[in-house]
Amino acid sequence: MQTLQEMERKIQSTKDLQSVVTTMKSLAAVSIRQYEQAAEALKTYNVTVELGLQALFRSHLGLGLSTRQAPARRMGAVVFGSDQGMCGSLNEQVVSYALQRMVEITGDREGHRSIVVGTRVLPLLEDNDYPLDKSLNVPSSAPAITGVVQELLGAIEDWTTGEMVDQVYIFHSEQLSGGAYRPKEVHLLPIDQAWLSRLGQREWPTKALPTFTMNANRLFSALVREYLFVSLFRALADSLASENASRLAAMQGAERNIEDKLSELYGAFHQRRQMSITEELLDIVAGFEALEAPV
Repeated sequence: MQTLQEMERKIQSTKDLQSVVTTMKSLAAVSIRQYEQAAEALKTYNVTVELGLQALFRSHLGLGLSTRQAPARRMGAVVFGSDQGMCGSLNEQVVSYALQRMVEITGDREGHRSIVVGTRVLPLLEDNDYPLDKSLNVPSSAPAITGVVQELLGAIEDWTTGEMVDQVYIFHSEQLSGGAYRPKEVHLLPIDQAWLSRLGQREWPTKALPTFTMNANRLFSALVREYLFVSLFRALADSLASENASRLAAMQGAERNIEDKLSELYGAFHQRRQMSITEELLDIVAGFEALEAPV
Protein backbone atom coordinates (compact mmCIF):
# COMPACT_ATOMS: atom_id res chain seq x y z
CA MET A 1 0.00 0.00 0.00
CA GLN A 2 1.25 3.47 -0.85
CA THR A 3 2.34 5.74 1.95
CA LEU A 4 0.82 9.19 2.45
CA GLN A 5 4.05 10.79 1.24
CA GLU A 6 3.98 8.76 -1.98
CA MET A 7 0.35 9.66 -2.59
CA GLU A 8 1.08 13.36 -1.99
CA ARG A 9 3.89 13.23 -4.57
CA LYS A 10 1.56 11.58 -7.06
CA ILE A 11 -1.10 14.26 -6.50
CA GLN A 12 1.48 17.02 -6.97
CA SER A 13 2.74 15.45 -10.22
CA THR A 14 -0.81 15.24 -11.52
CA LYS A 15 -1.43 18.90 -10.59
CA ASP A 16 1.76 19.89 -12.43
CA LEU A 17 0.53 18.02 -15.51
CA GLN A 18 -2.83 19.78 -15.16
CA SER A 19 -1.04 23.14 -15.17
CA VAL A 20 0.81 22.22 -18.39
CA VAL A 21 -2.41 21.09 -20.08
CA THR A 22 -4.21 24.27 -19.04
CA THR A 23 -1.39 26.40 -20.46
CA MET A 24 -1.40 24.47 -23.75
CA LYS A 25 -5.17 24.79 -23.97
CA SER A 26 -4.94 28.56 -23.52
CA LEU A 27 -2.18 28.85 -26.15
CA ALA A 28 -4.19 26.78 -28.63
CA ALA A 29 -7.27 28.96 -28.10
CA VAL A 30 -5.27 32.14 -28.68
CA SER A 31 -3.54 30.67 -31.74
CA ILE A 32 -6.82 29.65 -33.36
CA ARG A 33 -8.05 33.21 -33.19
CA GLN A 34 -4.94 34.77 -34.70
CA TYR A 35 -4.93 32.38 -37.66
CA GLU A 36 -8.66 32.87 -38.23
CA GLN A 37 -8.10 36.63 -38.20
CA ALA A 38 -5.22 36.25 -40.68
CA ALA A 39 -7.43 34.29 -43.08
CA GLU A 40 -10.26 36.79 -42.61
CA ALA A 41 -7.98 39.76 -43.32
CA LEU A 42 -6.92 38.12 -46.58
CA LYS A 43 -10.47 38.07 -47.95
CA THR A 44 -10.37 41.75 -48.88
CA TYR A 45 -7.05 41.28 -50.64
CA ASN A 46 -8.44 38.27 -52.48
CA VAL A 47 -11.40 40.37 -53.68
CA THR A 48 -8.95 42.98 -54.97
CA VAL A 49 -7.03 40.34 -56.96
CA GLU A 50 -10.26 38.97 -58.43
CA LEU A 51 -11.35 42.47 -59.42
CA GLY A 52 -8.02 42.94 -61.18
CA LEU A 53 -8.50 39.72 -63.13
CA GLN A 54 -12.08 40.67 -63.88
CA ALA A 55 -11.01 44.04 -65.27
CA LEU A 56 -8.33 42.35 -67.38
CA PHE A 57 -10.63 39.70 -68.83
CA ARG A 58 -13.38 42.15 -69.71
CA SER A 59 -11.23 43.23 -72.64
CA HIS A 60 -8.89 40.21 -73.03
CA LEU A 61 -11.15 37.20 -72.58
CA GLY A 62 -8.84 34.76 -74.40
CA LEU A 63 -5.74 35.73 -72.46
CA GLY A 64 -5.85 32.77 -70.10
CA LEU A 65 -6.38 30.04 -72.69
CA SER A 66 -2.90 28.73 -72.01
CA THR A 67 -3.97 28.03 -68.43
CA ARG A 68 -6.78 25.65 -69.33
CA GLN A 69 -6.83 22.38 -67.47
CA ALA A 70 -5.11 19.39 -69.03
CA PRO A 71 -4.47 15.81 -67.92
CA ALA A 72 -1.74 15.84 -65.27
CA ARG A 73 1.59 14.45 -66.43
CA ARG A 74 3.91 15.66 -63.68
CA MET A 75 2.38 16.73 -60.38
CA GLY A 76 3.73 18.99 -57.68
CA ALA A 77 2.12 18.62 -54.25
CA VAL A 78 2.37 20.90 -51.22
CA VAL A 79 1.25 19.10 -48.04
CA PHE A 80 0.56 21.07 -44.86
CA GLY A 81 0.78 19.39 -41.46
CA SER A 82 2.16 20.22 -38.03
CA ASP A 83 5.50 20.43 -36.23
CA GLN A 84 4.00 19.49 -32.86
CA GLY A 85 1.97 16.56 -31.68
CA MET A 86 -1.14 16.35 -29.52
CA CYS A 87 -3.41 17.31 -32.42
CA GLY A 88 -5.13 13.98 -32.89
CA SER A 89 -4.79 12.18 -36.21
CA LEU A 90 -4.63 15.40 -38.25
CA ASN A 91 -1.31 14.61 -39.98
CA GLU A 92 -2.26 11.01 -40.71
CA GLN A 93 -5.58 12.02 -42.26
CA VAL A 94 -4.07 14.73 -44.46
CA VAL A 95 -1.28 12.46 -45.73
CA SER A 96 -3.64 9.55 -46.35
CA TYR A 97 -5.99 11.78 -48.32
CA ALA A 98 -3.11 13.37 -50.27
CA LEU A 99 -1.61 10.02 -51.28
CA GLN A 100 -4.99 8.71 -52.39
CA ARG A 101 -5.82 11.79 -54.45
CA MET A 102 -2.39 12.04 -56.09
CA VAL A 103 -2.70 8.51 -57.41
CA GLU A 104 -6.29 9.12 -58.53
CA ILE A 105 -5.27 12.27 -60.43
CA THR A 106 -2.18 10.99 -62.23
CA GLY A 107 -2.45 7.20 -61.97
CA ASP A 108 1.11 6.79 -60.63
CA ARG A 109 3.94 8.66 -58.89
CA GLU A 110 6.25 9.00 -61.86
CA GLY A 111 7.95 12.39 -61.91
CA HIS A 112 6.06 13.76 -58.92
CA ARG A 113 7.48 16.56 -56.79
CA SER A 114 6.42 17.41 -53.26
CA ILE A 115 7.07 19.85 -50.43
CA VAL A 116 5.89 19.33 -46.86
CA VAL A 117 5.28 22.05 -44.32
CA GLY A 118 5.42 20.41 -40.90
CA THR A 119 8.00 17.92 -39.63
CA ARG A 120 5.30 15.49 -38.48
CA VAL A 121 4.23 14.98 -42.09
CA LEU A 122 7.71 14.13 -43.36
CA PRO A 123 8.07 10.57 -41.95
CA LEU A 124 4.51 9.69 -43.00
CA LEU A 125 5.30 10.40 -46.65
CA GLU A 126 8.74 8.77 -46.40
CA ASP A 127 7.14 5.60 -45.02
CA ASN A 128 5.08 5.47 -48.22
CA ASP A 129 8.20 5.96 -50.40
CA TYR A 130 6.89 9.25 -51.77
CA PRO A 131 9.53 11.53 -53.39
CA LEU A 132 10.25 14.68 -51.35
CA ASP A 133 11.96 17.86 -52.51
CA LYS A 134 11.88 20.01 -49.41
CA SER A 135 10.63 20.15 -45.82
CA LEU A 136 9.71 23.44 -44.15
CA ASN A 137 8.83 24.23 -40.55
CA VAL A 138 5.35 25.46 -39.70
CA PRO A 139 5.31 29.23 -39.01
CA SER A 140 5.14 30.02 -35.30
CA SER A 141 2.79 33.00 -35.71
CA ALA A 142 0.48 34.61 -38.25
CA PRO A 143 3.05 37.24 -39.39
CA ALA A 144 5.52 34.44 -40.14
CA ILE A 145 3.17 32.84 -42.68
CA THR A 146 4.26 35.31 -45.37
CA GLY A 147 7.89 34.13 -45.30
CA VAL A 148 6.90 30.48 -45.67
CA VAL A 149 4.51 31.32 -48.53
CA GLN A 150 7.22 33.25 -50.39
CA GLU A 151 9.55 30.26 -50.09
CA LEU A 152 6.83 27.99 -51.43
CA LEU A 153 6.22 30.33 -54.37
CA GLY A 154 9.90 30.16 -55.29
CA ALA A 155 9.86 26.35 -55.17
CA ILE A 156 6.68 26.17 -57.29
CA GLU A 157 8.24 28.48 -59.89
CA ASP A 158 11.25 26.14 -60.06
CA TRP A 159 8.88 23.21 -60.59
CA THR A 160 6.97 24.81 -63.45
CA THR A 161 10.02 26.23 -65.24
CA GLY A 162 12.79 23.71 -64.57
CA GLU A 163 11.02 20.46 -63.66
CA MET A 164 8.20 20.68 -66.23
CA VAL A 165 5.54 20.21 -63.55
CA ASP A 166 2.17 20.97 -65.15
CA GLN A 167 -0.17 20.43 -62.19
CA VAL A 168 0.23 21.79 -58.64
CA TYR A 169 -2.05 20.83 -55.78
CA ILE A 170 -2.25 21.87 -52.13
CA PHE A 171 -3.36 19.40 -49.45
CA HIS A 172 -4.22 20.68 -45.99
CA SER A 173 -6.72 20.39 -43.16
CA GLU A 174 -9.76 22.64 -43.00
CA GLN A 175 -11.41 23.57 -39.71
CA LEU A 176 -15.12 22.80 -39.45
CA SER A 177 -16.59 23.45 -36.01
CA GLY A 178 -15.14 22.98 -32.56
CA GLY A 179 -12.21 20.59 -32.86
CA ALA A 180 -13.51 18.99 -36.06
CA TYR A 181 -11.58 19.22 -39.33
CA ARG A 182 -11.34 17.50 -42.69
CA PRO A 183 -8.65 17.09 -45.38
CA LYS A 184 -8.99 19.46 -48.31
CA GLU A 185 -7.31 19.91 -51.67
CA VAL A 186 -6.79 23.06 -53.74
CA HIS A 187 -5.94 22.83 -57.45
CA LEU A 188 -3.42 25.65 -57.61
CA LEU A 189 -2.07 25.35 -61.17
CA PRO A 190 -3.02 25.58 -63.94
CA ILE A 191 -5.65 28.17 -63.10
CA ASP A 192 -9.18 27.08 -63.96
CA GLN A 193 -10.06 28.65 -67.32
CA ALA A 194 -13.78 28.35 -66.61
CA TRP A 195 -13.29 30.43 -63.44
CA LEU A 196 -11.38 33.08 -65.40
CA SER A 197 -14.14 33.19 -68.03
CA ARG A 198 -16.79 33.64 -65.35
CA LEU A 199 -14.77 36.51 -63.89
CA GLY A 200 -14.64 38.21 -67.27
CA GLN A 201 -18.40 37.90 -67.72
CA ARG A 202 -19.28 39.06 -64.21
CA GLU A 203 -21.00 42.43 -63.91
CA TRP A 204 -18.68 45.18 -62.69
CA PRO A 205 -19.74 46.32 -59.18
CA THR A 206 -19.75 50.08 -59.97
CA LYS A 207 -20.70 52.36 -62.88
CA ALA A 208 -17.07 53.42 -63.43
CA LEU A 209 -15.52 50.83 -65.74
CA PRO A 210 -11.80 50.14 -65.15
CA THR A 211 -9.00 50.67 -67.65
CA PHE A 212 -5.29 49.85 -67.61
CA THR A 213 -2.23 50.84 -69.62
CA MET A 214 0.13 48.06 -68.55
CA ASN A 215 0.90 45.24 -71.01
CA ALA A 216 -1.91 42.68 -70.65
CA ASN A 217 0.39 39.65 -70.42
CA ARG A 218 2.57 41.29 -67.78
CA LEU A 219 -0.48 42.35 -65.81
CA PHE A 220 -1.91 38.83 -66.03
CA SER A 221 1.36 37.33 -64.73
CA ALA A 222 1.45 39.79 -61.83
CA LEU A 223 -2.15 39.04 -60.86
CA VAL A 224 -1.54 35.28 -61.09
CA ARG A 225 1.38 35.61 -58.66
CA GLU A 226 -0.90 37.44 -56.23
CA TYR A 227 -3.58 34.78 -56.70
CA LEU A 228 -1.05 32.05 -55.87
CA PHE A 229 0.10 33.99 -52.80
CA VAL A 230 -3.47 34.35 -51.54
CA SER A 231 -4.26 30.66 -52.14
CA LEU A 232 -1.15 29.42 -50.32
CA PHE A 233 -1.55 31.89 -47.45
CA ARG A 234 -5.18 30.95 -46.91
CA ALA A 235 -4.45 27.21 -47.03
CA LEU A 236 -1.64 27.54 -44.49
CA ALA A 237 -3.75 29.73 -42.19
CA ASP A 238 -6.62 27.21 -42.39
CA SER A 239 -4.21 24.37 -41.65
CA LEU A 240 -2.81 26.13 -38.58
CA ALA A 241 -6.28 27.02 -37.31
CA SER A 242 -7.49 23.42 -37.63
CA GLU A 243 -4.30 22.11 -36.00
CA ASN A 244 -4.80 24.31 -32.95
CA ALA A 245 -8.53 23.57 -32.83
CA SER A 246 -7.72 19.86 -32.76
CA ARG A 247 -5.10 20.45 -30.06
CA LEU A 248 -7.59 22.50 -28.03
CA ALA A 249 -10.13 19.67 -28.18
CA ALA A 250 -7.43 17.17 -27.15
CA MET A 251 -6.36 19.36 -24.22
CA GLN A 252 -9.95 19.79 -23.08
CA GLY A 253 -10.33 16.01 -23.05
CA ALA A 254 -7.03 15.61 -21.19
CA GLU A 255 -8.09 18.26 -18.66
CA ARG A 256 -11.30 16.36 -17.90
CA ASN A 257 -9.36 13.12 -17.47
CA ILE A 258 -6.87 14.81 -15.12
CA GLU A 259 -9.69 16.29 -13.04
CA ASP A 260 -11.23 12.81 -12.72
CA LYS A 261 -7.84 11.38 -11.77
CA LEU A 262 -7.27 14.10 -9.16
CA SER A 263 -10.67 13.40 -7.62
CA GLU A 264 -9.76 9.73 -7.45
CA LEU A 265 -6.35 10.47 -5.92
CA TYR A 266 -7.78 12.91 -3.37
CA GLY A 267 -10.40 10.35 -2.39
CA ALA A 268 -7.78 7.63 -1.93
CA PHE A 269 -5.51 10.06 -0.05
CA HIS A 270 -8.23 11.10 2.42
CA GLN A 271 -9.22 7.48 2.94
CA ARG A 272 -5.62 6.46 3.56
CA ARG A 273 -5.12 9.42 5.90
CA GLN A 274 -8.25 8.51 7.86
CA MET A 275 -7.01 4.93 8.16
CA SER A 276 -3.65 6.20 9.40
CA ILE A 277 -5.34 8.42 12.03
CA THR A 278 -7.55 5.52 13.11
CA GLU A 279 -4.51 3.25 13.44
CA GLU A 280 -2.70 5.87 15.55
CA LEU A 281 -5.76 6.28 17.81
CA LEU A 282 -6.03 2.52 18.26
CA ASP A 283 -2.33 2.36 19.18
CA ILE A 284 -2.87 5.12 21.77
CA VAL A 285 -5.90 3.36 23.24
CA ALA A 286 -4.06 0.04 23.30
CA GLY A 287 -1.08 1.64 25.04
CA PHE A 288 -3.31 3.36 27.58
CA GLU A 289 -5.14 0.12 28.36
CA ALA A 290 -1.82 -1.65 28.74
CA LEU A 291 -0.69 0.96 31.29
CA GLU A 292 -4.00 0.76 33.18
CA ALA A 293 -4.00 -3.04 33.34
CA PRO A 294 -3.18 -4.51 36.79
CA VAL A 295 0.22 -6.05 37.15
